[in-house]
Amino acid sequence: MDDGTTLTAHTAPRGFRGTTANLGLKDGDDDFMIVVSEVPATSAAVYTRSRFAGPSVLLSRQSSADCRGVVVLSRNANVATGQTGMDNAVEVRLRAAELAGVPEQQLLIASTGVIGRPYPMATIRSGLNEVTTPLPQADFAAAARAIMTTDTRSKTVSLRVGDATVVGIAKGVGMIEPNMATLLTFFFTDAQVDAHDLDVIFRRVIDRTFNALSIDTDTSTSDTAAVFANGLAGAVDLTEFESVLHQAALALVRDIASDGEGASKLIEVRVTGARDDAQAKRVGKSIVNSPLVKTAVHGADPNWGRVAMAIGKLEDETDIDPARVSIHFGDLELYPTLTDDTGLAKASAYMKGTEVVISVDLHIAEGTFTVYGCDLTDGYVRINADYTT
Repeated sequence: MDDGTTLTAHTAPRGFRGTTANLGLKDGDDDFMIVVSEVPATSAAVYTRSRFAGPSVLLSRQSSADCRGVVVLSRNANVATGQTGMDNAVEVRLRAAELAGVPEQQLLIASTGVIGRPYPMATIRSGLNEVTTPLPQADFAAAARAIMTTDTRSKTVSLRVGDATVVGIAKGVGMIEPNMATLLTFFFTDAQVDAHDLDVIFRRVIDRTFNALSIDTDTSTSDTAAVFANGLAGAVDLTEFESVLHQAALALVRDIASDGEGASKLIEVRVTGARDDAQAKRVGKSIVNSPLVKTAVHGADPNWGRVAMAIGKLEDETDIDPARVSIHFGDLELYPTLTDDTGLAKASAYMKGTEVVISVDLHIAEGTFTVYGCDLTDGYVRINADYTT
């Protein structure tokens, strides 16, 4: 996975142009980015299911499967801003489309940041007037930095599939409990993939990656995930393409989880032996979202009882039998074979690392699912207590 600074022309897909700029939403750092394919492309996207979805999401939902790129403004969500907010989003997308030389319907728009504040359109218009055209070759590392809000680092990944390249960028460290996709994440590839196939593949990948992620149980009003494929590298094996796209998405998910607001540890919960994958996901999310589990992980306290509690509160899962459940921290079984003080000390030592794996086997059937999250620290409280002030 890239660190946001090493993407080069050799690790980027062909045929994408773009730019970044500061439009006055952030102090000094770029807060605007646009990336667009030079040629027609296929696309797929999923969005938040929040009832308070912002104008950017509502506009983008109307787009077709031939979108060529995306424009993003960060540090202002433009959510709950009424008709003025919708009018402003329409204007920003139209102006960005003009800069990119594409129809506005072929450009997605995304926005993330504080809710309830209209765009400062005077400064945005002034900034957009300074953007030079034609747009240069896309700088994906710069784009990843421009979409950041409270992230401590940019998040990028670049992988090869046949003669093609898949690049992914993402932002997000808080208000993360995806209910479709997550936060903001975009993938760009020069692979040739039919629009229908791309949509089916993308949704499967999202379900096992970004929909398996949770930082704080809160679903954003602005979640947007999209992929753009311009075909300049030719056709690829679809099974291999899906595998590579999954690897790229999972790398970004793990990066987001480890960079969760105030986080010091990545938590991975692996659930096996469930009735089906859906049940495994519910169990995993119950564990990774538990504040008591999160704080135990933060304190390196091998209190497996909190994991048992998180499973047990799923009261409608009547086929879960506590006598058949097993719980591991790393390679150490803590239940049902109860460990002594030496074993607990080993578990605590393991939990002092930066990644903690909790494994639960329900011993019902063959359902499996893995979810990702982070510990809960006083830093999370401080960041969100002071967020708008």
